[in-house]
Amino acid sequence: MEGKMKTAVMLGIGEMGFEERDIPQVKDDEVLVKLEYVGICGSDLHYYETGAIGDYVVEPPFVLGHEPGGTVVEVGKNVTHLKAGDRVALEPGKTCGHCEFCKTGRYNLCPDVVFFATPPVDGVFQEYVAHEADLCFKLPNNVSTLEGALIEPLAVGFHAAIQGDAHLGQKAVVMGAGCIGLVSMMALKARGVSEVYVVDIMEKRLKKALELGADGVINGAEENVEQKIRQITDGRGVDLVIETAGTEITTRQAISIAKKGSNIVLVGYSKYGEMTLPMSLVLDKELTFKAVFRYRHIYPMAIEAVAQGKVNLKGIVTDIFDLDDVQKAMDYSVNNKTDIVKAVIRVCKNGEKDGK
Repeated sequence: MEGKMKTAVMLGIGEMGFEERDIPQVKDDEVLVKLEYVGICGSDLHYYETGAIGDYVVEPPFVLGHEPGGTVVEVGKNVTHLKAGDRVALEPGKTCGHCEFCKTGRYNLCPDVVFFATPPVDGVFQEYVAHEADLCFKLPNNVSTLEGALIEPLAVGFHAAIQGDAHLGQKAVVMGAGCIGLVSMMALKARGVSEVYVVDIMEKRLKKALELGADGVINGAEENVEQKIRQITDGRGVDLVIETAGTEITTRQAISIAKKGSNIVLVGYSKYGEMTLPMSLVLDKELTFKAVFRYRHIYPMAIEAVAQGKVNLKGIVTDIFDLDDVQKAMDYSVNNKTDIVKAVIRVCKNGEKDGK
């Protein structure tokens, strides 16, 4: 497919603009996808605000966005499982396939991954992308491309639930009610966890958690989290804690409320990368810590959960912006973090109307 496409680019810290770029040409094992929705992730906002995450430094012009959904418009000659017109969710990381981690199925740990919107690799705040066909997952008829874009964060939530061995009969707590906290809560419910409670300090996010199926919420700014969980569990503690807030306070609370012999899954990145934790209590309780880095082998499961109505992905979306308004979208997302749960860029105005 020949032609030009509109591409939103980060020109500097806090500054977005547009470039006209060539529509990418598909390789033999790729498909060309006309993008319809791309989620705005916390990492996008961090790059936008600071210009870097750790050793990953933005060199403008840089394209943000790694949570895409869209429609296939062209396929490479080796592609047989997709065709033009198929609606897809795109898994954003292409791995090497040859390292120890790829060969043992833990491809999310591949040291040579090429991942959308991770410098120097451009993301997908643009109209088209050519992507590895095996990383494009066909959506059922009852799953919209808006939901397809949100399969990426949902995959993180399911990976967290799997890492924690979430199952029927458990009581669990999710620390943090941002996007990842909410999808983790919904993933726990989808896997049969009997009771899931969500902790946050923002009332609007806690209301959203209840709306999406949490069995109860705790406002950590107004209530004693440890005391409340003791009441709920008759002093035993919960079977699983998923920590998505990335703060020392919530991680210490997770250790306090976890039942002896239980699992704590760490998902949230702390601001400074280090914490001081009560390790004597960890040892006394014989707690198991698991960590999450992205996801692996999750997309088909996550898509099926949405198709079966077990996860309400549309429910986490609070704001939708057109690609033309990308500057407004980024600024609003940065300045209204207490009000926004999940913001999404609508790339294609002629695509599905808000995923419906």
